[in-house]
Amino acid sequence: MIGQARTFLWLNARTLEQRWFEHAFDGGSAADVVRAMLAYRNDDGGYGYGLEPDHRGPTSQPLHALRALQVFAEVNAPEHAESILTWLNVTCPDGSVPFGMSTSKDHPKAPWVQADDQGGLLLTSQIVAALHALKVTDPWLDRATDYCWLHVDELDQTHPYELRGAAMFLDEVPDRARAELAADKLKHLELSTEGYAAGEGLAPHAYAQKPTSLARAWFTDEELEADLDALQQGQQEDGGWNFGFPAFTPITNFEWRSIATVDALLTLRRYGRIS
Repeated sequence: MIGQARTFLWLNARTLEQRWFEHAFDGGSAADVVRAMLAYRNDDGGYGYGLEPDHRGPTSQPLHALRALQVFAEVNAPEHAESILTWLNVTCPDGSVPFGMSTSKDHPKAPWVQADDQGGLLLTSQIVAALHALKVTDPWLDRATDYCWLHVDELDQTHPYELRGAAMFLDEVPDRARAELAADKLKHLELSTEGYAAGEGLAPHAYAQKPTSLARAWFTDEELEADLDALQQGQQEDGGWNFGFPAFTPITNFEWRSIATVDALLTLRRYGRIS
């Protein structure tokens, strides 16, 4: 399984995902992953240049910042969150992060990527989760955490990606007792998939990304084991995994498949399916 994935990534992945895989499975250094990531950093401290495949162009955008923070968390490089926090303090001073900023209006992006500067829980929750996972502190993170609590407590309906973001936030936020209460409430929410592609949705492991996730309690043992079976069996003949949403331009198919492949292997390892 890992050998087939390795071949797929050498054939199809960007340098960043190749270095990420090497670090995770072949003893590669965290410094090599960081160097590959820093190629996407802008002078303002944010990240651009299609780091997140669905948002092309050079400008610093929240989706790219999220991707950078998540990879930094994987390789335990909290010092590299500092430039992103500097950028967030300037661009999102109130602690609410938009899905996309209007600075990208002249560059290509997937049709579902809004660039309207409107903050929301979807991106804020995931960025806050990544920052808490990195164990950093900053006044901006305090404001953003308060924003997430306010909106998580108010949720009475949502959609799968926003629910995943909320689950990620609850897994990392320091107030564990409050997080447990909130997670118990969220598991009862009705989900809307309006605007999603046919068949698009999220599997249980997308919410419960590790065995200790609070969202693990949302699923029976049988449901989660069946989901992990499907994930394990989802490796394609070429060694890679597919992703569950449309590719808006051909290059993103290989970029997203590479990310999905490393993510799948890491999830299976967290749950003890591979060593």
